[in-house]
Amino acid sequence: MAPIASSRPGGVNDDGLPDPRVLALRAVHRAASELRRGTPVLLQGSDSALVVAAAETVSARGLGELAAAARGPAVLLLAPVRAAAVLQRPVPQATGAAPIGTAAEMGAVALRLTPALLDPAALRSLADPTAERLLPEQPERTAMPPQALPAIALAKLARLLPALVVAPAAEAAAARLDLLSVKAADVLAYPVAAPASLARVAEARVPLEDAPEARIIAFRAADGGIEHLAILVDSVSPNPTPGGVPLVRVHSECFTGDLLGSLRCDCGPQLRGAIKRMAADPAGGVLLYLAQEGRGIGLVNKLRAYTLQDQGLDTLDANRALGYGADERNFWVAAEMLRAIGVPRVRLLTNNPDKLAGLAACGIEVEGREAHQFEGNGVNDGYLETKARRFGHLLT
Repeated sequence: MAPIASSRPGGVNDDGLPDPRVLALRAVHRAASELRRGTPVLLQGSDSALVVAAAETVSARGLGELAAAARGPAVLLLAPVRAAAVLQRPVPQATGAAPIGTAAEMGAVALRLTPALLDPAALRSLADPTAERLLPEQPERTAMPPQALPAIALAKLARLLPALVVAPAAEAAAARLDLLSVKAADVLAYPVAAPASLARVAEARVPLEDAPEARIIAFRAADGGIEHLAILVDSVSPNPTPGGVPLVRVHSECFTGDLLGSLRCDCGPQLRGAIKRMAADPAGGVLLYLAQEGRGIGLVNKLRAYTLQDQGLDTLDANRALGYGADERNFWVAAEMLRAIGVPRVRLLTNNPDKLAGLAACGIEVEGREAHQFEGNGVNDGYLETKARRFGHLLT
């Protein structure tokens, strides 16, 4: 995909017309923001449209707007693992032992919504496994509407629980209500299109405790979303000359571990340890600090996952219980940042084989892997064991 960052400021092409790729990104970002506010949006497919609201945030007013914009009954879309828990029985896509990235993680299930269940509190109870279960009646499965998968994808982009109230749209009514419209195809294209639009927006020398010559470069996508950071350590410059292959660490932000020193994970030691190793390496290094908290599910959902872990689930099953996949991160972001700073070849500082495969699939030459493990602290021992046993991390 051609980079979007070459467009002129304001999202216009050289001929002065709006760049359709930038407009598509903006529409997806705005639709995700509307869902976070509890406002319905119109999701347009090739031959039909859905009016969509997030079960987690929708209010009585939002449900009223959805009803006014609908031409048929509303249903609830859930990720398969969450649907199996709500129905209290297996569903075909959710087998409980589904491999990472399979249909059991990526699909959707539709449940019939009776008038008693079309209530904000009931919907939140259906969506959130950490919420108190106070349902007036048990929902039942129903036929899947069109555009179900793009709807689930949009909720995930909004870092909301993947649980949506949807109904076939009466587009004229939706227009009268001034509901924001987004194309389903643009939602599905977003994970690749947004990284392709990354542009450097600021950079500065920032001396660090273990790397006094560090430099930070901030990247922002054309939709105006949260910035990602590249931390260049010591001898690595923004445009390094051919020669030594730098150490590279792809590090997803972790508010609890990186900033607060949480003992539940090993993120803080990995972050600080990576910078220290890069400073001592003759080729220097690049730490890519990505805005992909909690393996891409966001901070709020990570806190929910912690609650589920305290109830006995491991980190993988907790993510799935929320309706997310085991790992929702996007390695296109890291690859585009490396290309932008002129680092096409890397020695990857990681224990995660998926990062090796992910960067390679995105066109980065991975010359080798450098192990990056830390001893358990008595609190995160089970977390580290799960990473090795269920995610395949190389910790031995």
